[in-house]
Amino acid sequence: MSTGKSIVAIVIFGFSGFLMVLGIRHYMEKGFLMNNAYLYASKEQREKMNKKPYYRQSAIIFGILSVVFIVIGLSLVLQDDRILLFEILLISGAIVYAVVSSVQIGKQETK
Repeated sequence: MSTGKSIVAIVIFGFSGFLMVLGIRHYMEKGFLMNNAYLYASKEQREKMNKKPYYRQSAIIFGILSVVFIVIGLSLVLQDDRILLFEILLISGAIVYAVVSSVQIGKQETK
């Protein structure tokens, strides 16, 4: 493996670690909530909002994205492009989870 690929792999694994830390912090409900529902809400809505389901949703998405970057890094290190097919499944799963969980959170809020 060339030096350039090694550097890229290190950066990708580092970004994966960063995403995992964000995911863990969101599981612990600490730090700034990085969720569109929270970011686009007005100040009054943010104060009334139950943040727990949004923290959980963001934590799971950050965890899945961390695994995606691990797969990308492994594909680089092992020089096997077939591993990237797993990445497609993970990203599809993250999208489906985000949509389904957003609908479920919306239903819970209307009750």
